[in-house]
Amino acid sequence: MNTMTSFDAALSALPDLRPGVRPIQPDEYRQRLRRLQASLRDQGLRALYQHAGSSLRYFMGTPWQPSERLLGALVPAEGEPQYIAPAFERDALQDRWGLAAPLQLWDEHEDPWALLARLTAGLPCAGHGLALDGSLPFHFASRLQQAAPGLPLADGSDLIAALRMRKSPAEIALLQRAFDMTLQVQQAAHAVLRTGMDTREVEAFIDQAHRRIGGGGSRFCIVLFGQATSYPHGVKHAQVLRDDDVVLIDCGCSVEGYASDLTRTYVHGQASADVRRIWAIEHEAQAAAFAAAQLGTPCEAVDDAARAVLERHGLGPGYELPGLPHRTGHGVGLDLHEHPYLVRGNTQPLEIGMCCSNEPMIVVPGAFGVRLEDHFYMTGQGPRWFTQPSLSLDRPFG
Repeated sequence: MNTMTSFDAALSALPDLRPGVRPIQPDEYRQRLRRLQASLRDQGLRALYQHAGSSLRYFMGTPWQPSERLLGALVPAEGEPQYIAPAFERDALQDRWGLAAPLQLWDEHEDPWALLARLTAGLPCAGHGLALDGSLPFHFASRLQQAAPGLPLADGSDLIAALRMRKSPAEIALLQRAFDMTLQVQQAAHAVLRTGMDTREVEAFIDQAHRRIGGGGSRFCIVLFGQATSYPHGVKHAQVLRDDDVVLIDCGCSVEGYASDLTRTYVHGQASADVRRIWAIEHEAQAAAFAAAQLGTPCEAVDDAARAVLERHGLGPGYELPGLPHRTGHGVGLDLHEHPYLVRGNTQPLEIGMCCSNEPMIVVPGAFGVRLEDHFYMTGQGPRWFTQPSLSLDRPFG
């Protein structure tokens, strides 16, 4: 069977997992806004400006990619939000918005920063200062400060993160569907690997598979063979698959904006004793991190649990190599990486609704790397996997 025939057969075997997906409903967006406004009042802030991107989508249900133009929403501590947008984008914005709200439009020759400053000054609510979405570029904030030199500006990153890191049942359902898709795509990719393939072919197959299964293509994709697997986020050049190469595939898709992110590491052929040893340690470290992730436990304790396993086996310590060069995990949601982070120094307790990756990668410099990445979410009974971890090196998909 040639490569294209193998790819076509594998793609045809994938189910369409899109039916039954339920988008976030307007009532949930309104609840999010009420919680945001309560936080603004608690912190004595007049309003928050949400820039185009994931925060605008989270609170207003409006997907819009940021650009060089000011487009977002001004959310007062009391009262109704307002969109701020270029006038020529009015119809497109109304076509995409999740929640309708008054539009404050500016033409190309006008100063949008002065418009934002005037709107903030005119809000009929208590509080001082305007919180800014953490994704807002510095030069945007600088222009705003020039337009309103007396307006106190605050970093709204922590305020937003505190609201977004606890996922609702509806969000968890969307994440679960995205992870279901990517797990099947990963399994299909494993089945089509052949000696002599290069990484670009596999990346293209994974993108097509994510489209076929309902994920709209790959949100990202890293395919690594052999020594390149020792680079956590890949290398700049394509690699050709050889017999007995270590294979690391890290990829994900999106369902209604919510991201999956799943890594599998295995061997194309026969695994060496060194690879088997490191894979087993990685598997043990991932299990220890999951066991440590209990309600009320500080995020850093999960990272500590994974590193303790590595150190018992003579790896590390800390970030030293061979060992784990990065944090054990990150939050996931509308952004691929978001709060909370499972890393030393983060004392944030784990709470119901938090969703995190568990990926204590082991890097053996100049040789290979092993990353097993699955995500879990916190329930009233403790952590629950979105995807079940690999059973063994020889049975990465059960």
